[in-house]
Amino acid sequence: MKFPQLHSWDLDYASARALQSELADRVDSSPQVKTWATVAAADISYNLRSPQLHAAVVVADAATGLVIERVGLSAEARFPYIPGLLSFRELPSVLQAFRLLKNRPDVVLCDGQGYAHPRRMGLACHLGLWLGIPTIGCAKSRLIGGFVAPGLQRGDRSPLVDKEETIGAVVRTRNRVQPLFISTGHLCDLESAVTIVLASVTKYRQPDVSRATHNHVNELRRRAGRPAVEGLGLSR
Repeated sequence: MKFPQLHSWDLDYASARALQSELADRVDSSPQVKTWATVAAADISYNLRSPQLHAAVVVADAATGLVIERVGLSAEARFPYIPGLLSFRELPSVLQAFRLLKNRPDVVLCDGQGYAHPRRMGLACHLGLWLGIPTIGCAKSRLIGGFVAPGLQRGDRSPLVDKEETIGAVVRTRNRVQPLFISTGHLCDLESAVTIVLASVTKYRQPDVSRATHNHVNELRRRAGRPAVEGLGLSR
């Protein structure tokens, strides 16, 4: 899969913060996704005491859930672990994985935040700007914002609000299970994001393609022979 270079990764803390603010102004959360035949998920795993990262992308058929393609790799981080700027540490490896894809997905789910980020620029937003593909933040935990717990049935939802702004949705994807925290990435509005996530869930809390990607990352981690923890989507 090919895509143009958005910016250099040769950045220090101050330049990364400045670039993050600049990129946030480019994010488009207007309705873009009307139909989608394929859905992909991206995930990353690493040990905080090691510079080695493990990144994976899985593409699935949106109607059947069958995996079309999966790729993954291990690489070395070039940016320090700084909460709120984790996309600058993690995204280069994720983008390497996307470059290995033969199939360009219609939409991408990220195990992390999108707009629901202190500077409205989580991993899903950053990735979407690089790929030019609709992206969605699909996090298991809240980073910022307040909410009232949604109802207990699949599809029940409540707004995630920060400073009187709705920054995402808290969505029950299965009956009586913990909700997911959904936010827009790029080229996707919140209603479409919630619809796509719910359509991608069958038996479990997470979308099927997200679970497949997580399993592939774990496989890469085991091959590397180093214990690791999941990339901390809370701070992306």
